[in-house]
Amino acid sequence: MKKIWTGCLMAVLVSSVALAQGAYDIKEMTPAVKSALESRKARFTELKALKAQGSVGENNRGYVQALSDAAEVKALVKAENVDRKFVYEAIIEQNGLDAGVLETVEKVFARVQREKAGGGEKVQDEAGGWN
Repeated sequence: MKKIWTGCLMAVLVSSVALAQGAYDIKEMTPAVKSALESRKARFTELKALKAQGSVGENNRGYVQALSDAAEVKALVKAENVDRKFVYEAIIEQNGLDAGVLETVEKVFARVQREKAGGGEKVQDEAGGWN
């Protein structure tokens, strides 16, 4: 099951990072990348529940955002965002891209998250408004 989930997540990551120069992906599943993806998997159910409650939303920069002041929500958001940024940076590094494209990669992933958000989940549009 773990391999299937990681494979599905990788398929989403690979298919969603298409920059002007072409499609980019994770070329090497390093232990650090694998750890970040597994950490994301471990918190997926709790994060999904918090999104459904409106305590967490997907912002327009490719990260989750706490919409509650609860310490446990903020801690989960922080951990998720650390892992997301690590994966984004791994994609950039492994594809030989300039670190300056991080913002582009983040925006691509933000769009993917908006498109796959469940009904009632809070998402931030490109202009910064929350829906």
